[in-house]
Order: sequence, then C-alpha cells, then structure tokens
Amino acid sequence: MTDQENNNNISSNPFAALFGSLADAKQFAAIQKEQLKQQSDELPVSPDDSDNSVSESLDEFDYSVAEISRSFRSQQEICEQLNINHMIQRIFLITLDNSDPSMKSGNGIPSRCVYLEEMAVELEDQDWLDMSNVEQAIFARLLLQDPGNHLINMTSCTTLNLSADRDAGERHIFCYLYSCFQRAKEEITKVPENLLPFAVQCRNLTVSNTRTVLLTPEIYVDQNIHEQLVDLMLEAVQGAHFEDVTEFLEEVIEALILDEEVRTFPEVMIPVFDILLGRIKDLELCQILLYAYLDILLYFTRQKDMAKVFVEYIQPKDPNNGQMYQKTLLGVILNISCLLKTPGVVENHGYFLNPSRSSPQEIKIQEANIHQFMAQFHEKIYQMLKNLLQLSPETKHCILSWLGNCLHANAGRTKIWANQMPEIFFQMYASDAFFLNLGAALLKLCQPFCKPRSSRLLTFNPTYCALKELNDEERKIKNVHMRGLDKETCLIPAVQEPTFPQNYNLVTENLALTEYTLYLGFHRLHDQMVKINQNLHRLQVAWRDAQQSSSPAADSLREQFERLMTIYLSTKTAMTEPQMLQNCLNLQVSMAVLLVQLAIGNEGSQPIELTFPLPDGYSSLAYVPEFFADNLGDFLIFLRRFADDILETSADSLEHVLNFITIFTGSIERMKNPHLRAKLAEVLEAVMPHLDQTPSPLLSSVFHRKRVFCNFPYAPQLAEALIKVFVDIEFTGDPHQFEQKFNYRRPMYPILRYMWGTDPYRESIKYLSKIKIQQIEKDRGEWDSLTPEARREKEAGLQMFGQLARFHNIMSNETIGTLAFLTSEIKSLFVHPFLAERIISMLNYFLQHLVGPKMGALKVKDFSEFDFKPQQLVSDICTIYLNLGDEENFCATVPKDGRSYSPTLFAQTVRVLKKINKPGNMIVAFSNLAERIKSLADLQQQEEETYADACDEFLDPIMSTLMSDPVVLPSSRVTVDRSTIARHLLSDQTDPFNRSPLTMDQIRPNTELKEKIQRWLAERKQQKEQLE
Repeated sequence: MTDQENNNNISSNPFAALFGSLADAKQFAAIQKEQLKQQSDELPVSPDDSDNSVSESLDEFDYSVAEISRSFRSQQEICEQLNINHMIQRIFLITLDNSDPSMKSGNGIPSRCVYLEEMAVELEDQDWLDMSNVEQAIFARLLLQDPGNHLINMTSCTTLNLSADRDAGERHIFCYLYSCFQRAKEEITKVPENLLPFAVQCRNLTVSNTRTVLLTPEIYVDQNIHEQLVDLMLEAVQGAHFEDVTEFLEEVIEALILDEEVRTFPEVMIPVFDILLGRIKDLELCQILLYAYLDILLYFTRQKDMAKVFVEYIQPKDPNNGQMYQKTLLGVILNISCLLKTPGVVENHGYFLNPSRSSPQEIKIQEANIHQFMAQFHEKIYQMLKNLLQLSPETKHCILSWLGNCLHANAGRTKIWANQMPEIFFQMYASDAFFLNLGAALLKLCQPFCKPRSSRLLTFNPTYCALKELNDEERKIKNVHMRGLDKETCLIPAVQEPTFPQNYNLVTENLALTEYTLYLGFHRLHDQMVKINQNLHRLQVAWRDAQQSSSPAADSLREQFERLMTIYLSTKTAMTEPQMLQNCLNLQVSMAVLLVQLAIGNEGSQPIELTFPLPDGYSSLAYVPEFFADNLGDFLIFLRRFADDILETSADSLEHVLNFITIFTGSIERMKNPHLRAKLAEVLEAVMPHLDQTPSPLLSSVFHRKRVFCNFPYAPQLAEALIKVFVDIEFTGDPHQFEQKFNYRRPMYPILRYMWGTDPYRESIKYLSKIKIQQIEKDRGEWDSLTPEARREKEAGLQMFGQLARFHNIMSNETIGTLAFLTSEIKSLFVHPFLAERIISMLNYFLQHLVGPKMGALKVKDFSEFDFKPQQLVSDICTIYLNLGDEENFCATVPKDGRSYSPTLFAQTVRVLKKINKPGNMIVAFSNLAERIKSLADLQQQEEETYADACDEFLDPIMSTLMSDPVVLPSSRVTVDRSTIARHLLSDQTDPFNRSPLTMDQIRPNTELKEKIQRWLAERKQQKEQLE
C-alpha cells in the first residue's frame, strides 16, 4: 500500500477524529503496526491476518480512547470484544461507559442506555460489557427501582427521542426482558457469523433471567411480575403480535419446567390465573376486553404445561357444592351473560333498561348486538374445552371430571323446591347463565355427529347411564365421568343388568354431558320464561285498567311492568342466540333418530328404516334416562313459543321428530311415563304447521311444514297413537297427574281438528268410523278386485278395529249400566264433590257423541257385532242424571264441565228420548232437570264474572279457580283447594308438585288464607249489592 493510500484510509476512518491531527492518527497506527509485527514473530499468524487488519476494523467500528488503549493478545480480539460490547448495549440497553457522547460517532450503539454506575465503579477501569459480566449487568439493571433516572446519552445527537427513553427506561422488568428477547432475535439475523454464538447466548440470557424473575419475584422491589406477564399478553393480543410473546413464553415455560427446585411450575403460574380470575369476573358480555382475556386463556389451554395447571386450578374447594364451581376461573367465565346477575334486581343491569321507552326496532337491534357477542363468547368457551379434550389424556380426563362432578353437584337444580326457595337455591347451585353457556359450548362439541344419518351417532352406548359409582382411576380407564345417572328414571324399567363395555367413546360421554347440562339449564330457564310471560300479561292488563281508571297504582304497576319486561327481554335474548338454537335443534333431531333406532332394536352403526308393526327388541331403552326425551320435547315446545322461525327454516328435519312421536306416544312398552307420553302431544302441536297463520309471501317454510306433515308416511300410526294416549288420559286408571290432565288434552284438540281435515289422518281418528268405511267398501265389492294378500290385510284390519271397538263398547255398557242401578239407591257417594265432577264429565262426553250432530259417524252395519248399544246408553245416562238430580250439589256441578256440557246438549237428549219412545214421565223429568241445570249455569256465570279479578293468592294453582277451602300440602308447602287435592289423590297418592307420598290425613288447613278469601268474598258481594 502506498503512503497516499494509507493517508486516505486513515483520514476516512471516523476514529481519526479522536486525535488532535491526522499526523497523530498516523503515528498511532504506525505504533500499532510495529507492535503487531513484534507479536507476529512470537505467535503463529493466521493466513487471514494482514497488516491493515487494524485499519479495516477501525473502518467498521468506532471506539472510545479507553477501549483502544487496552492490552489484548491481538487487535482481532479487540475488535471482537468491542463488537460484543456494542451488541450487548443494543440488546439490553445498558452500559458501563459514561464517557462524553460527543467522542462517539453513534454507529452501532443505541442512542440511550441505562448507566450501571455501581457496577462500573466496582469494575474500576473496565467500561465495556462482555459475556463474562453481562449476566451481572442484567441483574443489576433488574434491581433498579427507577431505571429512567439512570439514562444517559450514548451519542451526540440531542434530538428528543421518547421511544428510546421508553425502551431503555422500561420500569416493568418482565416487559423489559421480553423486549430484550425481541432485540436479541433481531441481532441473530444481522450479526456476522463470528458474533452469532454471543447473540444466541444473549437471547438465552433473557429467558434464564425471566425464569429467575418468576421463581423469585419477591427480591424485585415494587414489581408485580405476574401482573406484568398478564399485561404483556393482553397488549400483545390487542396489538396483533401475540405470536411473538407466546414464542418468548414457550422458552420461559420450558426453562421453568427444568428448574423446579425453588418453586414448582404450578406455584409459579397460579398467581397468573388468580389475576385473570380477578379481572374477568367484573367484565360484561359486550366488553371487547373480555375477549382479549379469553384469547389469553385459549393459549393457556393449548400449551401443554399451562393447560395442566389450568385444569388443576379450576378445581373447586368443595366439589360437592354446586355453587363453588361458579367461583372457579372457568365458572366465572361461564357466569358472564346478559341475564341478571342477581335474580329480580335490575339496578345496574346493562341491558334493556326502560324498555317501554324503546321502539321495537331499537330492542331488536340491541338483541342482535348481544347475539353477536354471545356467538363469539360461546365459540371461545368451546375452543377452550376442545383444546383441553384434545391436548392430552391427562387434560381430557381432568376437564371431563370437572364437568361430570359439576353436573352431579348441581343436580338439585331440577327439584321443584329449588324454584320456591330462591335464596337457598343461589347459595347451593351455579347460576342459570353458567349452565346456559356451558350447554352452548357442549352443543358445539356435539355438532360433528349431530346429523340424522351420522354413523357416529349410533355408536352411543346407553349402558353408560346405568353405571354405578366408580373411583377416579376406573373413570379414567372407562371414559366415564358423569355421576349419579344410574339413579335417574329411565324410559322403561330394566329387567336385567346390562353388559358393560370396557370403555366408552367420546360420543357417548358428550351426549350424556350435553343432555344433562340442557336439563339443568335450558329446561329450567324455559319454565321461568313461561312464568315471566304470564306475569307480564297480568301486569299489562292491570296497568292498562289502572290507567283507564286514573288509579294512583298506575305508576307503581308501570314500574313493575318495566322491571319485569327487562327481565323478560334479557332472558329471551340469552336463550335465543340463533347459532345455539340451531345447534340444539340439530342435537334434538339427532336424539329423535337415536331413540327411534333404539326403540326398533337397532344395535348397529347404520340407521335402518322404520316399519310397522314395530319389531321387538327395545331393551336398550331401559338405560336411557327420561330427560333425554324430555329435553327433546321441551326444546321444540320452546321454539314454538319463542323462536318459531328456527322451526320454520328446519322443516325437512321434522320428519324424524314425527317418527319419534309416533313410536313413543302410542307405546307404553317403550315409554312408561304417561306424563311424558302425553307431553308428546304438545310436541306434536309445536312441530305442526300453524293453524291460524297466514303464510308469508317471503317464506315458503309454512308450506314445507305442511308438506312434511301431510306427506308423513306413518300418518295412520301417528293418529292412532294420539287417539290412544288421548283415551288413556281420559278413561284409564293410569296414575296421571290430575292437575296436568287439562294441559295434556289442550294441544290434542287442535291437532285432532287438523288431522280431521287432512286425508291421511282422518281415516285413523275413530275406530267406529274406520269400521263403517271398511264395511261400505266390502259391501260394494271393492275388495273383490284386490289381491288375496291385500284382501287379507283388509280383513285383518277390520277385525282388529272391530275387536278394539267391541272392547271399549263393552266397558262403556258395563260402566254406565252399573252406575244406573247403583245410583237408584246409593246417592251420597256419587254426589260427593270429589266424584261428581268425574262422573258428570264422563256422562256429558258420552251424550255428546251419542245425541250430538255427529252421532251418525258411529253408525255401523251391525251394532250387535261390536256390542254397541246407543239407545241403551242414552237411557242409562238419563237414568243416572234423574237418580242424582235431586241433589243440589250434583246439579250445580254439571255446568262446571266446560268440555262437553251445554244447554243444547240436554235439549238434543230430550229429542232422542222421544225418538226412542221412552216413557213420557221420564222425558218430562229430564226436561225439568235440564232447565234447572241451565238456571244454575247462568247463576254460576254471573258469580264467575263477579270474582274474575281475584288475586293469584286466592286461586287454586292447579285449577286456577277461587279456593273455598285452602289447605297446605306438607312436603311441597303449596296451598291448593281441598277438593282439588282430594280429586287428585283418587288416582295418584303423591304430592302433585314433588311426587312425595301423600294422603288426605296429612294435609293441613290454611286458616289464615281461608279467612282472607271469605273477607274478600263478603266485600265483593257487598259491592255488588250496592251497585244493584
């Protein structure tokens, strides 16, 4: 190299500015060159070394005078050490060099660093950082209470740099270490190969120091390490750089797992979950912040080590107390909802306040907004559960155990007393919101096999529900985590112990968990919705009446109405999130398919076609709890009442529901509980086309539902099943709940009317009508053209209906004939209030069909063939009326039969008596009795109008009539009228409200209420007299 070139190299080196002149710089370079030559005589020289290596290194890096003057083995080592120092400064933003920044060019070093003064003093004349002292330097930096007070300028630049100050002076040490980790990652991608190991070591130092911080947080003054961790994750979630933070955390977690001498990993991380619990419990459904925290938990449930801590952390202190599950971290999340936090308290409730001041459109918009948040919320919970189920066998077992134990501890939610004692209820059990959200998440887990033709659906093994108590290890091996299902009432009694498999699949467990969750949550909320709806109607009527009469109570009633409307809208919104309802409908339709397949003995994984008559082999139903079928019916009834559009858009799937209703309504062998079978009539009403709705031009769904119903291939069997349960309720001795008989019959009437107007059903409604039609066909010779097989089927059908009709006619003839001669001498028994109503209901029902306008439908070719004796029946019924007609109480009871009695009915009876040539004295006596009963009916009508506004406290809870002799039932503590409970006990010796054993001698009079009713009656009577 020439002198000129050497001069140029030195003059262009930024380091030359440190010397007084260019000559001084040349002299220093010459001295260094001479020293290097001397050392090269003593040491082997690398082939890569050259005479101008110092100059080249000076070209690339800048040095302080103190750094250059140090004695090292070689200039190469000097350059490397200076590069390491600068890299450490860039990564950790710390320094031991507080020299004048004007002496530094700023190339390769940060603009601001924390000066570690104490360490610099301790090291005396060393003002650089290397790999031997960097760990000490980091520790010293972490111990600084206010690093911002130790910031110094590293360059001569005087421009204010708030970002540099914030980064270097970061007070939160967890965030500081994460930032160092990110800067180290960046260095790894930029530094030359010889510095790469040192950059990686710096990166590892950030992880190891973070581990130390978490293991010993108490040594760092005024630092809440776990709060900082949560805040860092929260900021990352909101700032869309969450993956960077989780990469850092993964390495920290791995380091913590490897070093558990000071603290175990769960001990380190439990404070993090404590913080999340404290923050989440105060958040609302529609707060965006909630979903950021849920994303943090989603990461924890994906991370294998954190997930183990999470499932242990959520275990309640008392696993037998249902309410304790709500206080866990998962329970706090599940408790978030638009439902009222404290039932009945609308103050501080954030939804639907002052609803009367909002337009329907505004309410609808608010509801849609809440539904959007609910859909996102349910998806997050579902993903958390799914993560834990899929992560490992250990987390799967833990979360399923938590769910099973939680449901078992909250089983008391279904008890009737729970609704009557809310104060105790909310201390013992988790909330409605808890189970509604849990049900929504579990429904999502069930969707992969909630398809009618799914082969996975039929892998459900009902013997799961018959397993008795198992220990924890057995539960893990068998995949059985539900408890107490063996104590549930099943569809039919078991005749033998089932054969249990070695273990159960997740489909079986998911279905059992989901169905029981819906039973504890959705089922109960539906009941509440119905009651709220009824109370709203009463309040609305009372409020309008008060307004019209300018009553001072109007304002109070309006306030009550507002509060109840807020509760109603909140509850309805919580229960009608569209995706949750669709998922639930998918499940219930699939459940209908599953139960039908079990009912016809299918034990394979592929569905088989339904055929009639039904095959034997339905023993599996003995292990299916009743709530499986009850949930199905309850949900469809709910949809009809509150979300009918879901049904309308799912018409094609309803054929499976019709199959279910057809099989189970008419088959006591497959569903023993008569109440449940009778309830299926209401389910049938729910899935039928609207009878009073004008089809919308924008929706063809009404047409589709009508098409499904009218084209149902098993229409005759469905009609027959409905008639069977209708008659069963009305006439048989099965122990039906008395107070529900009217409710059972109510939906059947419109169904029968609809069926009567529909060809496929009309032929199946009455046995005698079918016989008549078949006889006409036979007489006309229409059967002659049939094949022998078809003709045999016709003959067999006629014979079957004939046998059924003959059986019922014999029973009717015998019953009425016996009553006719008994009542001629024994009157007191039959006029007793408890029996008179039943007898009168039966007599009027018979008269309606024997003398009414449709009596011709019962005419068949040969009455004697079927033991049908209509004239004798009419005569005997009139005889019974005349025998008992002298008793005032009996006559007064006749008009109370709202189903069949009418003055016209008795007038028609008189005409029939004349037509069949009965004695004149009998006709006159019956005519007089009919007039007397009509007068009593008019009087009763006037009294009912007088007492129509009685308060609910005075009304019988079963019959909704004014009580005359209120009594208290001992176990349920419900007050009913003495006559009502007496009638009920004639067929069912249990308390109608909780099914506990009950006899008449156990009831106690409610004297106080009776006196209040009597005072009220006296006041009303006096008011009436004054008006007259």
